[in-house]
Amino acid sequence: MAYIAIADQVEELHDPKSFITKYIWSQDHKVIAIQYGTTAVFVGLVALVLSGLMRLQLGFPDTFDFINPNAYLQFVTMHGMIMVIYLLTALLLGGFGNYLIPLMIGARDMVFPFLNMLSYWTYLLAVIILMASFFVPGGPTGAGWTLYPPQAILEGTPGDDAGIILMLVSLAVFIVAFTMGGLNYVTTILQARTRGMTLMRMPLSIWGIFVATILGLLAFPALLVSAIMMLIDKVLATSFFMPAIVSLGEQMDYNGGSPILFQHLFWFFGHPEVYIVALPAFGMVSDVLSVHARKSIFGYRMMVWAIVIIGGLSFIVWAHHMYVSGMNPVFGFFFATTTLIIAVPTAIKVYNWVLTLWRGNIQMTVPMLFSIGFIFTFTHGGLTGLFLGNVVIDLPLSDTYFVVAHFHMVMGVSPIMVLFAAIYHWFPLASGKMFNVTLGKLHFWITFLGTYAVYLPMHYLGFLGVPRRYYAMGTTDFIPESAQSLNAGITIAAIIVGFAQLFFIINIIVSLRSSKKSEKNPWKAASLEWQTPEMPPKHGNWGKQLPECHRWAYDYAVPGEESDFISQDTSLEKTKGNPEGENL
Repeated sequence: MAYIAIADQVEELHDPKSFITKYIWSQDHKVIAIQYGTTAVFVGLVALVLSGLMRLQLGFPDTFDFINPNAYLQFVTMHGMIMVIYLLTALLLGGFGNYLIPLMIGARDMVFPFLNMLSYWTYLLAVIILMASFFVPGGPTGAGWTLYPPQAILEGTPGDDAGIILMLVSLAVFIVAFTMGGLNYVTTILQARTRGMTLMRMPLSIWGIFVATILGLLAFPALLVSAIMMLIDKVLATSFFMPAIVSLGEQMDYNGGSPILFQHLFWFFGHPEVYIVALPAFGMVSDVLSVHARKSIFGYRMMVWAIVIIGGLSFIVWAHHMYVSGMNPVFGFFFATTTLIIAVPTAIKVYNWVLTLWRGNIQMTVPMLFSIGFIFTFTHGGLTGLFLGNVVIDLPLSDTYFVVAHFHMVMGVSPIMVLFAAIYHWFPLASGKMFNVTLGKLHFWITFLGTYAVYLPMHYLGFLGVPRRYYAMGTTDFIPESAQSLNAGITIAAIIVGFAQLFFIINIIVSLRSSKKSEKNPWKAASLEWQTPEMPPKHGNWGKQLPECHRWAYDYAVPGEESDFISQDTSLEKTKGNPEGENL
């Protein structure tokens, strides 16, 4: 039988007939994306509340009786793990990956729709297991989000029994869900692109999601095996990570394990995880900037290769998180060097974003505001990362608030800025409605200025030597009293930023309930997802005929053209300028 590419195969669409098959056990990638997104946002709000509780303790110590030292450590742990894994990874890849991949490459759905559905429900199971740890005796684990042994499973650590077990089981289940979704993404991108959609015509959002998914498929197994090995250490008293140790005055049965091995495994996953989150964000912000600046993305091929190179290099920088673990100085030099090298392709992306804006017809829309905000916060976080990548500077700063500030600027605020930009940008496509612009701008300015009010002072606290993860500072000679005043100010700013997110939630809910519909393709975007016959796209996306791709996704303000954009499905014969329809 002759081979027929998946994109060219004629398949009968089996439209869902009931509410359950349409909205619950749905195999439609768009519904699954919204399921992923809704669950991730819900669990993210839990993490947001936990961070608010932490800040209340730090800003106003001993004022709130229900925040005791154990609870504080549990808040720290759950906040960190939820934000990194269950919110950012799930929303960027599970949510936007599901929604954008088939639409942007001109496919009807994922290659394996049933597996896609299974991936979401497995993810939901992981979230339920994690949330269940709040209700077991002892509560959730308070071992810190890095779960370092031997502390994580020893008596005396909050949640050292059921809490840590549920955390490890939840992580293992999450990774199973990620693997199902990830294999689906890679296969779909490689095998189901529509005619004319070559790899070098794919939007940068797809490139970011594609490379990040491959990173995840290679990095998450390190976390999976470390979670399983620690679970066995806890339940069966093996000694993979547990050395001979005396705990609470008693000699434990553990012997011969290596806690440092866990750190290596964790960070072999942990640093690529930064780029598993960052690369989709890089891709999406590139697309949003180009659309709202009415200008083609600067250096498309350079951007693609930068994404690929960043992905490759991310696997040889992991130990810069372990400078204080006692590693050989030679290794410290090696990992400091690779850390500086990975800054080069990352800086190229920043230059290209700025040059995309240069002399562009910039539209100060809400998505554009969040995108520009991202460039500021990411550049800020990236520059402080250069400090921490250097061994001699990292050592004194390692356990201070400088790390908290750096990490949150580059790994928290920056991807969340892109998430908001992306949600506002693609909201009309997904819902058929337009959001309230005034509420959106209010949401941006309070969030953007507020996050600087939170994290800029933390850099100063770090230079003072104020330690992170401490429930209370006590009386420490080298910390001036003014540091506490600063902490109180940070807490007030954090609470304001937290409540500002209500503008976003209210905006989305009210806009969804509104009867006012958005015009089709309101941003005049050239990429394929905006060219569907109906908005929002129906099941199967494209009706009877798949689109054909004739050019890249960034034809804006092409000389000689009447319209200021040319969609990807516009044939070459219908255009005057850029007759090749190729990347500039």
